[in-house]
Amino acid sequence: MTYRIHWSKVICRQQGNYLAWPTIARKQDGELLVSFSGDREEHACPFGKTQLLRSSDNGETWSEPETINNTSLDDRDAGVVVLSSGTIVISWFTAPTWKSVKSFEERKLYREEQLDAWRRHLVKVSEEDRQRWLGNWTRRSTDGGQTWEQPVKSIASTPHGPIELRDGRLLYVGIDDVFAESPALLAVESVDEGRSWRQLGTMPIPDSDRYGSYCEPSVVELPTGRLVCLWRHQPDEFEVATRMMRQTESDNGGRTWTETHSTPIMGYPPHLRLLASGDLLATYGRRVSPMGQRACLSHDGGETWDIENEIVLRDDGPEMDLGWPPGWDLGYPASLELEPGELLTVHYQIDPPDHKPSIQATRWSLA
Repeated sequence: MTYRIHWSKVICRQQGNYLAWPTIARKQDGELLVSFSGDREEHACPFGKTQLLRSSDNGETWSEPETINNTSLDDRDAGVVVLSSGTIVISWFTAPTWKSVKSFEERKLYREEQLDAWRRHLVKVSEEDRQRWLGNWTRRSTDGGQTWEQPVKSIASTPHGPIELRDGRLLYVGIDDVFAESPALLAVESVDEGRSWRQLGTMPIPDSDRYGSYCEPSVVELPTGRLVCLWRHQPDEFEVATRMMRQTESDNGGRTWTETHSTPIMGYPPHLRLLASGDLLATYGRRVSPMGQRACLSHDGGETWDIENEIVLRDDGPEMDLGWPPGWDLGYPASLELEPGELLTVHYQIDPPDHKPSIQATRWSLA
Protein backbone atom coordinates (compact mmCIF):
# COMPACT_ATOMS: atom_id res chain seq x y z
CA MET A 1 0.00 0.00 0.00
CA THR A 2 1.32 3.44 -0.94
CA TYR A 3 0.58 6.82 0.59
CA ARG A 4 0.81 10.46 -0.36
CA ILE A 5 1.36 13.51 1.86
CA HIS A 6 -0.69 16.46 0.58
CA TRP A 7 0.34 19.09 3.12
CA SER A 8 1.52 19.62 6.67
CA LYS A 9 1.00 22.95 8.41
CA VAL A 10 0.41 24.81 11.66
CA ILE A 11 -3.30 25.13 12.46
CA CYS A 12 -2.94 26.96 15.79
CA ARG A 13 -0.08 28.98 17.25
CA GLN A 14 -0.22 31.24 20.29
CA GLN A 15 2.69 33.64 20.33
CA GLY A 16 5.02 32.78 23.20
CA ASN A 17 2.77 29.95 24.41
CA TYR A 18 3.20 26.20 24.43
CA LEU A 19 0.42 24.09 22.82
CA ALA A 20 0.22 20.30 22.91
CA TRP A 21 -1.61 16.95 23.02
CA PRO A 22 -4.40 17.31 20.43
CA THR A 23 -7.27 14.99 19.45
CA ILE A 24 -9.61 15.23 16.45
CA ALA A 25 -13.28 14.35 15.97
CA ARG A 26 -16.07 15.14 13.50
CA LYS A 27 -19.61 16.29 14.23
CA GLN A 28 -22.59 14.95 12.33
CA ASP A 29 -22.81 18.18 10.30
CA GLY A 30 -19.23 17.64 9.08
CA GLU A 31 -17.58 20.23 11.32
CA LEU A 32 -14.18 19.08 12.59
CA LEU A 33 -13.16 19.59 16.22
CA VAL A 34 -9.60 19.58 17.58
CA SER A 35 -9.13 19.69 21.34
CA PHE A 36 -5.76 20.46 22.93
CA SER A 37 -4.05 21.96 25.98
CA GLY A 38 -3.28 25.59 25.25
CA ASP A 39 -2.53 29.02 26.65
CA ARG A 40 0.33 27.46 28.61
CA GLU A 41 3.89 28.65 29.21
CA GLU A 42 5.75 25.34 29.10
CA HIS A 43 5.45 21.54 28.87
CA ALA A 44 4.78 21.57 32.61
CA CYS A 45 3.43 24.78 34.14
CA PRO A 46 0.43 25.88 36.25
CA PHE A 47 -1.57 27.50 33.44
CA GLY A 48 -2.82 24.88 30.95
CA LYS A 49 -6.38 25.17 29.62
CA THR A 50 -8.52 22.82 27.53
CA GLN A 51 -9.14 24.56 24.22
CA LEU A 52 -11.04 23.73 21.03
CA LEU A 53 -10.59 24.52 17.32
CA ARG A 54 -13.26 24.16 14.62
CA SER A 55 -13.05 23.64 10.85
CA SER A 56 -15.94 23.64 8.38
CA ASP A 57 -13.79 22.86 5.31
CA ASN A 58 -12.14 19.53 6.18
CA GLY A 59 -9.18 21.13 7.92
CA GLU A 60 -8.13 23.71 5.35
CA THR A 61 -8.90 26.60 7.72
CA TRP A 62 -9.54 26.74 11.46
CA SER A 63 -11.29 28.97 13.96
CA GLU A 64 -9.63 30.81 16.81
CA PRO A 65 -9.38 28.62 19.93
CA GLU A 66 -12.26 28.45 22.40
CA THR A 67 -11.50 27.75 26.07
CA ILE A 68 -13.54 24.85 27.46
CA ASN A 69 -11.79 24.26 30.81
CA ASN A 70 -9.75 26.62 32.92
CA THR A 71 -9.52 25.15 36.39
CA SER A 72 -7.14 26.55 39.00
CA LEU A 73 -4.76 23.64 38.17
CA ASP A 74 -2.87 22.69 35.00
CA ASP A 75 -5.43 21.20 32.57
CA ARG A 76 -3.48 18.71 30.44
CA ASP A 77 -4.15 16.42 27.46
CA ALA A 78 -7.45 16.87 25.64
CA GLY A 79 -9.49 14.01 24.24
CA VAL A 80 -12.67 14.60 22.25
CA VAL A 81 -15.30 12.18 20.92
CA VAL A 82 -18.60 12.88 19.17
CA LEU A 83 -21.23 10.27 20.02
CA SER A 84 -23.84 8.89 17.65
CA SER A 85 -26.42 10.98 19.52
CA GLY A 86 -24.45 14.13 18.71
CA THR A 87 -23.23 14.61 22.30
CA ILE A 88 -19.60 15.76 22.53
CA VAL A 89 -17.42 14.45 25.36
CA ILE A 90 -14.14 16.21 26.24
CA SER A 91 -11.57 14.53 28.52
CA TRP A 92 -8.49 15.79 30.37
CA PHE A 93 -6.53 15.48 33.60
CA THR A 94 -5.02 17.99 36.01
CA ALA A 95 -1.50 18.14 37.42
CA PRO A 96 -0.18 19.02 40.92
CA THR A 97 2.39 21.51 39.62
CA TRP A 98 3.05 22.75 43.17
CA LYS A 99 4.77 19.42 43.87
CA SER A 100 7.06 19.76 40.84
CA VAL A 101 8.52 23.27 41.05
CA LYS A 102 11.42 22.23 43.30
CA SER A 103 12.33 19.44 40.84
CA PHE A 104 12.18 21.93 37.94
CA GLU A 105 14.59 24.17 39.87
CA GLU A 106 17.03 21.36 40.67
CA ARG A 107 17.05 20.15 37.08
CA LYS A 108 17.35 23.72 35.75
CA LEU A 109 14.52 23.16 33.30
CA TYR A 110 13.18 26.73 33.45
CA ARG A 111 14.44 30.20 34.28
CA GLU A 112 14.46 31.12 37.97
CA GLU A 113 12.34 34.23 37.39
CA GLN A 114 9.77 32.06 35.62
CA LEU A 115 9.72 29.56 38.48
CA ASP A 116 9.38 32.38 40.97
CA ALA A 117 6.31 33.68 39.13
CA TRP A 118 4.83 30.19 39.23
CA ARG A 119 5.44 29.94 42.99
CA ARG A 120 3.65 33.24 43.54
CA HIS A 121 0.73 31.99 41.46
CA LEU A 122 0.55 28.58 43.14
CA VAL A 123 0.36 29.95 46.68
CA LYS A 124 -2.92 31.60 45.64
CA VAL A 125 -4.47 28.20 44.84
CA SER A 126 -6.27 27.03 47.97
CA GLU A 127 -6.00 23.53 49.35
CA GLU A 128 -9.75 23.24 48.77
CA ASP A 129 -9.28 23.93 45.06
CA ARG A 130 -6.36 21.50 44.87
CA GLN A 131 -8.45 18.72 46.35
CA ARG A 132 -11.48 19.63 44.26
CA TRP A 133 -9.80 19.64 40.85
CA LEU A 134 -6.94 17.15 41.04
CA GLY A 135 -7.74 14.06 38.96
CA ASN A 136 -9.17 12.77 35.68
CA TRP A 137 -12.19 14.42 34.09
CA THR A 138 -14.77 14.41 31.31
CA ARG A 139 -17.30 17.05 30.31
CA ARG A 140 -20.32 16.90 27.96
CA SER A 141 -22.00 19.19 25.47
CA THR A 142 -25.36 18.42 23.87
CA ASP A 143 -25.55 21.51 21.65
CA GLY A 144 -22.52 21.15 19.42
CA GLY A 145 -20.08 22.60 21.91
CA GLN A 146 -21.87 25.89 22.49
CA THR A 147 -22.39 25.14 26.19
CA TRP A 148 -20.88 22.55 28.51
CA GLU A 149 -22.21 20.61 31.48
CA GLN A 150 -20.35 20.37 34.78
CA PRO A 151 -17.20 18.17 34.78
CA VAL A 152 -17.38 14.64 36.21
CA LYS A 153 -14.57 12.39 37.47
CA SER A 154 -13.69 9.77 34.87
CA ILE A 155 -11.50 7.39 36.98
CA ALA A 156 -9.13 6.71 34.05
CA SER A 157 -6.95 8.98 31.93
CA THR A 158 -5.36 8.75 28.49
CA PRO A 159 -4.50 11.54 26.04
CA HIS A 160 -7.15 10.89 23.37
CA GLY A 161 -9.98 9.99 25.75
CA PRO A 162 -12.82 7.45 25.50
CA ILE A 163 -14.46 5.83 22.46
CA GLU A 164 -18.08 4.93 21.75
CA LEU A 165 -18.78 1.21 21.26
CA ARG A 166 -21.41 -0.19 18.91
CA ASP A 167 -23.64 -1.09 21.87
CA GLY A 168 -23.75 2.59 22.87
CA ARG A 169 -21.41 2.37 25.86
CA LEU A 170 -18.44 4.68 26.26
CA LEU A 171 -15.22 2.78 26.93
CA TYR A 172 -12.30 4.60 28.52
CA VAL A 173 -9.03 2.65 28.74
CA GLY A 174 -6.30 4.40 30.71
CA ILE A 175 -4.47 4.60 34.02
CA ASP A 176 -5.92 5.68 37.33
CA ASP A 177 -3.17 8.09 38.43
CA VAL A 178 -0.83 9.75 35.95
CA PHE A 179 1.62 10.60 38.74
CA ALA A 180 1.69 7.25 40.55
CA GLU A 181 4.86 5.13 40.41
CA SER A 182 2.82 2.05 39.49
CA PRO A 183 -0.59 3.16 38.22
CA ALA A 184 -3.39 0.68 37.64
CA LEU A 185 -4.21 -0.18 34.02
CA LEU A 186 -7.97 0.19 33.79
CA ALA A 187 -10.97 -0.14 31.52
CA VAL A 188 -13.88 1.98 32.68
CA GLU A 189 -17.28 2.46 31.08
CA SER A 190 -20.15 4.91 30.95
CA VAL A 191 -23.67 3.71 30.14
CA ASP A 192 -25.15 7.22 30.28
CA GLU A 193 -23.06 9.04 27.63
CA GLY A 194 -20.42 10.30 30.03
CA ARG A 195 -22.62 11.49 32.89
CA SER A 196 -20.93 8.93 35.17
CA TRP A 197 -18.18 6.29 35.03
CA ARG A 198 -17.54 2.92 36.65
CA GLN A 199 -14.62 0.51 36.58
CA LEU A 200 -15.03 -2.44 34.24
CA GLY A 201 -11.73 -4.38 34.09
CA THR A 202 -7.96 -4.32 34.43
CA MET A 203 -5.07 -5.34 32.15
CA PRO A 204 -2.56 -7.99 33.27
CA ILE A 205 1.09 -7.42 32.42
CA PRO A 206 3.90 -10.01 32.28
CA ASP A 207 6.52 -10.22 35.04
CA SER A 208 9.15 -8.97 32.58
CA ASP A 209 7.33 -5.62 32.42
CA ARG A 210 6.86 -5.13 36.16
CA TYR A 211 9.56 -2.48 36.27
CA GLY A 212 8.34 -0.68 33.17
CA SER A 213 6.09 2.29 32.73
CA TYR A 214 2.67 1.77 31.14
CA CYS A 215 0.53 4.75 30.15
CA GLU A 216 -1.30 6.61 27.38
CA PRO A 217 -3.18 3.76 25.66
CA SER A 218 -5.62 3.83 22.75
CA VAL A 219 -8.36 1.31 22.03
CA VAL A 220 -10.48 0.44 19.00
CA GLU A 221 -13.44 -1.89 18.41
CA LEU A 222 -13.31 -4.33 15.49
CA PRO A 223 -16.41 -5.42 13.50
CA THR A 224 -16.22 -8.73 15.38
CA GLY A 225 -16.60 -6.91 18.70
CA ARG A 226 -12.99 -7.60 19.69
CA LEU A 227 -11.25 -4.68 21.38
CA VAL A 228 -7.61 -4.01 20.50
CA CYS A 229 -5.58 -1.72 22.74
CA LEU A 230 -2.04 -0.35 22.30
CA TRP A 231 -0.01 1.04 25.22
CA ARG A 232 3.02 3.30 25.57
CA HIS A 233 5.68 1.33 27.44
CA GLN A 234 9.13 2.47 28.54
CA PRO A 235 11.27 1.14 31.36
CA ASP A 236 13.94 3.64 30.34
CA GLU A 237 13.05 6.83 28.43
CA PHE A 238 16.37 6.90 26.62
CA GLU A 239 16.73 3.28 25.49
CA VAL A 240 15.25 2.74 22.05
CA ALA A 241 14.71 -1.00 22.51
CA THR A 242 12.34 -0.42 25.44
CA ARG A 243 9.96 1.83 23.53
CA MET A 244 8.08 -0.89 21.69
CA MET A 245 4.34 -0.51 22.19
CA ARG A 246 2.48 -3.17 24.11
CA GLN A 247 -0.86 -4.61 23.00
CA THR A 248 -3.76 -6.33 24.72
CA GLU A 249 -7.18 -7.54 23.53
CA SER A 250 -10.64 -8.14 24.98
CA ASP A 251 -13.41 -10.34 23.57
CA ASN A 252 -16.05 -9.59 26.19
CA GLY A 253 -16.58 -5.86 25.95
CA GLY A 254 -13.66 -4.82 28.13
CA ARG A 255 -14.32 -6.87 31.25
CA THR A 256 -11.23 -9.07 30.86
CA TRP A 257 -8.11 -8.62 28.75
CA THR A 258 -5.24 -10.74 27.49
CA GLU A 259 -1.83 -10.24 29.05
CA THR A 260 -0.02 -7.37 27.35
CA HIS A 261 2.54 -8.36 24.72
CA SER A 262 5.17 -6.53 22.71
CA THR A 263 4.62 -5.20 19.18
CA PRO A 264 7.16 -4.16 16.51
CA ILE A 265 6.01 -0.52 16.75
CA MET A 266 8.52 1.87 18.30
CA GLY A 267 7.07 5.20 19.35
CA TYR A 268 4.34 6.68 21.55
CA PRO A 269 1.66 7.31 22.40
CA PRO A 270 -0.67 5.45 20.03
CA HIS A 271 -3.94 6.52 18.48
CA LEU A 272 -6.04 3.80 16.83
CA ARG A 273 -8.65 4.07 14.08
CA LEU A 274 -10.58 1.44 12.14
CA LEU A 275 -10.50 2.51 8.49
CA ALA A 276 -13.21 2.04 5.87
CA SER A 277 -10.95 -0.56 4.22
CA GLY A 278 -11.07 -2.71 7.37
CA ASP A 279 -7.42 -1.99 8.19
CA LEU A 280 -6.36 -0.72 11.61
CA LEU A 281 -4.39 2.53 11.61
CA ALA A 282 -2.01 3.38 14.46
CA THR A 283 -0.49 6.86 14.54
CA TYR A 284 2.25 7.81 17.00
CA GLY A 285 5.22 10.10 17.57
CA ARG A 286 8.86 9.15 17.16
CA ARG A 287 11.26 10.83 19.60
CA VAL A 288 14.55 9.34 18.46
CA SER A 289 16.32 10.22 15.23
CA PRO A 290 14.87 10.59 12.72
CA MET A 291 12.13 12.27 14.73
CA GLY A 292 8.61 13.09 13.65
CA GLN A 293 5.11 11.68 13.23
CA ARG A 294 4.54 8.10 12.07
CA ALA A 295 1.74 5.67 11.19
CA CYS A 296 1.45 1.92 10.72
CA LEU A 297 -1.28 -0.37 9.40
CA SER A 298 -2.55 -3.76 10.48
CA HIS A 299 -4.37 -5.73 7.78
CA ASP A 300 -5.54 -8.50 10.12
CA GLY A 301 -7.19 -6.84 13.10
CA GLY A 302 -4.01 -6.27 15.08
CA GLU A 303 -2.61 -9.79 14.77
CA THR A 304 0.38 -8.31 12.92
CA TRP A 305 1.57 -4.80 12.09
CA ASP A 306 3.09 -3.79 8.74
CA ILE A 307 6.05 -1.98 10.29
CA GLU A 308 8.19 -2.60 7.20
CA ASN A 309 5.93 -0.15 5.38
CA GLU A 310 5.80 2.44 8.16
CA ILE A 311 4.23 5.71 7.01
CA VAL A 312 6.24 8.90 7.53
CA LEU A 313 3.78 11.73 8.14
CA ARG A 314 6.42 14.21 9.26
CA ASP A 315 10.16 13.52 9.30
CA ASP A 316 12.11 16.18 11.12
CA GLY A 317 15.47 14.49 10.95
CA PRO A 318 18.29 13.98 13.45
CA GLU A 319 19.24 17.64 13.58
CA MET A 320 16.61 18.52 16.19
CA ASP A 321 18.06 20.06 19.36
CA LEU A 322 18.00 17.65 22.31
CA GLY A 323 18.45 20.38 24.88
CA TRP A 324 15.63 21.89 26.93
CA PRO A 325 13.08 22.67 25.70
CA PRO A 326 13.69 19.38 23.95
CA GLY A 327 13.46 18.95 20.20
CA TRP A 328 11.88 15.57 20.96
CA ASP A 329 8.91 17.30 22.60
CA LEU A 330 6.53 16.31 19.80
CA GLY A 331 3.95 13.75 18.80
CA TYR A 332 0.61 12.63 20.24
CA PRO A 333 -0.87 12.42 16.72
CA ALA A 334 -4.56 11.56 16.28
CA SER A 335 -6.13 10.72 12.93
CA LEU A 336 -9.54 11.02 11.30
CA GLU A 337 -10.65 9.42 8.02
CA LEU A 338 -12.41 12.22 6.14
CA GLU A 339 -13.55 9.79 3.44
CA PRO A 340 -12.26 6.34 2.47
CA GLY A 341 -8.48 6.53 2.18
CA GLU A 342 -8.35 10.30 2.85
CA LEU A 343 -6.96 11.22 6.27
CA LEU A 344 -6.20 14.17 8.49
CA THR A 345 -3.76 13.76 11.38
CA VAL A 346 -3.28 16.39 14.08
CA HIS A 347 -0.18 16.53 16.26
CA TYR A 348 2.10 18.97 18.09
CA GLN A 349 5.73 19.92 17.67
CA ILE A 350 8.17 22.81 17.32
CA ASP A 351 8.11 24.52 13.92
CA PRO A 352 9.98 26.72 13.24
CA PRO A 353 12.84 25.97 15.67
CA ASP A 354 12.69 29.34 17.45
CA HIS A 355 9.03 28.86 18.48
CA LYS A 356 7.40 26.83 21.22
CA PRO A 357 5.29 23.85 20.08
CA SER A 358 2.13 24.53 18.09
CA ILE A 359 -0.84 22.43 16.98
CA GLN A 360 -0.26 21.14 13.46
CA ALA A 361 -2.04 18.95 10.94
CA THR A 362 -0.99 16.66 8.09
CA ARG A 363 -3.37 15.87 5.22
CA TRP A 364 -2.57 12.56 3.53
CA SER A 365 -4.07 9.66 1.62
CA LEU A 366 -3.68 5.92 1.19
CA ALA A 367 -3.78 4.12 -2.14
